[in-house]
Amino acid sequence: MNDKKILLVVEDDPGLQKQLKWSFDAYQTVITGNRSDALTALRRYMPYVVTLDLGLPPDAANASEGLATLKEILELAPATKVIVVTGNDDRENALKAVAMGAYDFYQKPVDIDILNIIIKRAFQLGELEKEYLTLRQKTPEPLAGIIASCKKMHDLSRMIEKVAPSNVTTLLLGESGTGKEVLAKAIHRLSDRSNKPFIAVNCAAIPENLLESELFGYEKGAFTGAAHQTKGKIEYAHHGTFFLDEIGDLPFALQAKLLRFMQERTIERIGGRQEIPVDVRIICATHQNLQALIDGGQFRSDLYYRISEVTINIPPLREREGDAIVIATVLLRRFCEANNKKIKGFSKEAATAIETYPWPGNIRELENRIKRAVIMTDETNITVDDLELAQNTDMSVPFNLKEVRDAAETIAIKRALIYSDNNISNAAKLLGVTRPTLYTLLNKYEISID
Repeated sequence: MNDKKILLVVEDDPGLQKQLKWSFDAYQTVITGNRSDALTALRRYMPYVVTLDLGLPPDAANASEGLATLKEILELAPATKVIVVTGNDDRENALKAVAMGAYDFYQKPVDIDILNIIIKRAFQLGELEKEYLTLRQKTPEPLAGIIASCKKMHDLSRMIEKVAPSNVTTLLLGESGTGKEVLAKAIHRLSDRSNKPFIAVNCAAIPENLLESELFGYEKGAFTGAAHQTKGKIEYAHHGTFFLDEIGDLPFALQAKLLRFMQERTIERIGGRQEIPVDVRIICATHQNLQALIDGGQFRSDLYYRISEVTINIPPLREREGDAIVIATVLLRRFCEANNKKIKGFSKEAATAIETYPWPGNIRELENRIKRAVIMTDETNITVDDLELAQNTDMSVPFNLKEVRDAAETIAIKRALIYSDNNISNAAKLLGVTRPTLYTLLNKYEISID
């Protein structure tokens, strides 16, 4: 097996071809003499470094053939380092080539030692870029437990990483099913309280007459049936994190008591007189518009200001470009393993439906549909019928061509990676591009590979 680095030399002079072949024996040197052969070799060998004679025939007078070759090389493999070689009187075209994206230029007559140094530096830079891209690909998801690839969620993850080490009270806002509790647990896990309790209470799930005792606890004999002293959930969260979900549903009468606790960090059990200090990190969440509730007299403005020292808005799934199919694929594997099913993936129609469906129930709805499809299907691929989805025919898209192109390329790349099980070579074939081009696109759109 040849472990030498591949160097592609594009030079039409037979004598210079032999000299370069002999001089660069430290590399696997591939020699070509025209544009067609050069592009064929580029696709076959995918070299990191190319030396290109700008005076290629048939139009050596103005180097247009060489510049045209340079343009096509950079289109096919943008990460390739192209060193253009020119005549003594052709500095203008050399500078034009560098402006087009060439790595460097060198003027004839060729000094092998100097050209060798330029080539060596080009390979070193290529290796550094390759290592950097590899590290980016090995970087785990923004936060453990969060499946995301879009920029919005990456930015949100960075925000959580900044907020988590502090003791600031955090408010998570997002539609039902967007994963508010998952993010609350991520904040807890990244804090210095991670080895202490994480206690969650859903204000909408507990009857109003029981919620106060659930939160604050009660003393023996405080009311009929209170046979013994009972701690509340806030007290159980001592030294840890207390997560109050759907705080928009907290009864108005309880809001004053919660506000006092947040200000004093002490509680009194129902029927008790003793103030009990509690050290907790507080995270709240709701899908409701708290400002509208304040305007309607249903939520205290002073409590709102207390719980929203930092507010994090969680985007709905329909606004997370490309995330739906990524999450669906992860869920498919998880449910197949849990149910001992061997399902390869999604049909093309199912994948398109997943990408275009608006997901009003967000990730929770997606999870339920995938789980049901895995259980019910007898096929090797999940179909649209299995998901009980109709393929969305809404063709509304932005008119800005760059936005349309970037969005389409991002979706196409993610789909190709999913269908190829993250195999770069196979994904590149599906997309009809070279591996270097795909690596460049992955970097451009910040798409990571597990």
